[in-house]
Amino acid sequence: MKARSFAVIGLGTFGSTVASALSRFGNPVLGIDNEERTLARLSEHLTEAIIADGRDEAALREAGVGNYDVAVVAIGEDLEANILCTMNVKLLGVETIWVKAMSRTHHRILSKLGVQRVVLPEQEVGQHIAQMLHNPMVRDYVSLGNGYHVVELIVPERLDGQSLEAQKLGPDYDLRALGAMRESTFLPCEDGALILREADKLLLLGRSSDLRRFADDKRAKG
Repeated sequence: MKARSFAVIGLGTFGSTVASALSRFGNPVLGIDNEERTLARLSEHLTEAIIADGRDEAALREAGVGNYDVAVVAIGEDLEANILCTMNVKLLGVETIWVKAMSRTHHRILSKLGVQRVVLPEQEVGQHIAQMLHNPMVRDYVSLGNGYHVVELIVPERLDGQSLEAQKLGPDYDLRALGAMRESTFLPCEDGALILREADKLLLLGRSSDLRRFADDKRAKG
């Protein structure tokens, strides 16, 4: 897969985490911040690091932000700077823009600007953690939109030795099994014949309400 280039503007905790991870994946990453100390800490991990003010369109243009495939506006705390930077990035012609929002109101404002993705990190992480705390069987999940999720469930001891077919995923829960991981081995399960083992990681697709009901039922009967 061809690497895409990324400009990450604002290198606080969120921005620096995104920039460093993208760089580790082998992507060209430009980091921009107005604090020299912050840049010094990250410069060796990024393709390029530049001191600039995201509110200054000319500075972003000179930094070459318009030549990048994706821009991530990760400026926190300063709402005005965040919005002005987003507008500047759009003016520079970056095709894909992700922006960190600080509130629901901020989210609505950014959505009106036509960015591709608005991120509320604290809220999204909080929901993720709450889902896993609510049911220990839930190891991880991914939202697909329109109420659908893919959830990774840890098979509990009480289901050890039972067939997947016996769980009646389709008839009782309107769920579909995508497969299972047993240690480092992927196990297909289209025919339902898979015999579950404790600690298998079962991947299920369905609406959040049905997934929650299945997980709650299996936990309650444990």
